[in-house]
Amino acid sequence: MSAVKVRAAGVVPVRRTAAGWRVLGLRCYRNWDFPKGVVEPGESLRETALREAREEAALDDLAFRWGEATVDTPVYSRGKVATYFLAETAREAIELPVNPELGHPEHHEGRWLGFAEARELFPARLQGVLSWVQERLEGVESR
Repeated sequence: MSAVKVRAAGVVPVRRTAAGWRVLGLRCYRNWDFPKGVVEPGESLRETALREAREEAALDDLAFRWGEATVDTPVYSRGKVATYFLAETAREAIELPVNPELGHPEHHEGRWLGFAEARELFPARLQGVLSWVQERLEGVESR
């Protein structure tokens, strides 16, 4: 088993729609993911997740309705592990802010996805995260 060399944290933003729950997917080139980034020194996993949600998708209204529960990805990309929280947002419009260091947004696209579409787009390392999210949302009524 590979050792964890890099710890990342993020959030799976979800929102309720008339058609059911949707997850926010962010695309960079052909790669789909949720808002996440490397944990900075002195930063908690949750602080990293909140910072990345703001930086990558301008989300500042996240409600952690499912508490502090998290799910980890398997080790990937030469020793990286990402920990994800689950949080709800009321935001429908997706904003991809400009990263000041890059001079452009970190992602090319943001899209609200149903679970079937997300399973087709997301890589194998995130399939367990999607299952974890879907299990937590089962039985939660849509408004």
